[in-house]
Amino acid sequence: MSGFSVRVALSLMGILLGATACNARAGTRAVPAPAVDAPRAAAAGQQSVGGAGGCFWGIQAVFQHVKGVVRATSGYSGGSADTAEYETVSTGRTGHAESVEIVYDPSQITFGELLRVFFSVAHDPTQLNRQGPDEGTQYRSVIFYSNDEQKRIAEAYVAQLDQAKIFSRSIVTQVVRLKGFYAAETYHQNYATNHPNQPYIVFYDAPKVAHLRAEFPNLYTGK
Repeated sequence: MSGFSVRVALSLMGILLGATACNARAGTRAVPAPAVDAPRAAAAGQQSVGGAGGCFWGIQAVFQHVKGVVRATSGYSGGSADTAEYETVSTGRTGHAESVEIVYDPSQITFGELLRVFFSVAHDPTQLNRQGPDEGTQYRSVIFYSNDEQKRIAEAYVAQLDQAKIFSRSIVTQVVRLKGFYAAETYHQNYATNHPNQPYIVFYDAPKVAHLRAEFPNLYTGK
């Protein structure tokens, strides 16, 4: 059975058993805005950052609906080019994480605002090497930063959230420099949009987009 088929089978099993991704947020406390952030840029431009946290379908689906995001592409980061292929990455032995390259306009959205979405609705940052029914190092939580400013802001935000005990467990998100991003196969791109009735999407990913719309109406776009 292919890695793709295993994912679908496990997700269906989880649904039948009533399993859900664990929400570690303490009570109903909202994730606060970063105390350290970059200012909005004066002119339009493009910057990029990589985000990983479970299956890339859901991360991509969330950030495709965030204002100021130019594009979000599913792919692989953390390993080498010759192993950046779905079936190989699914072994969990390549160093890659399923990730999403987020290209954004810093005049429309700050890096800190992107991080707030990432920690609030895109995934659970306290789950180590897993997310919902998906388990393995390829599903780890990572911020792949592109420059030193992103690194500074991301590390400060992780410390801020941990110190405030926003989550009931410690954040395990890694903050590492992006050394390479390799776009995933065509059939993985825009998967949630193209397969809205697929059980995995309905159960795990559509609620993330709905959560984004409810919690961040000023950042949500229906595009």
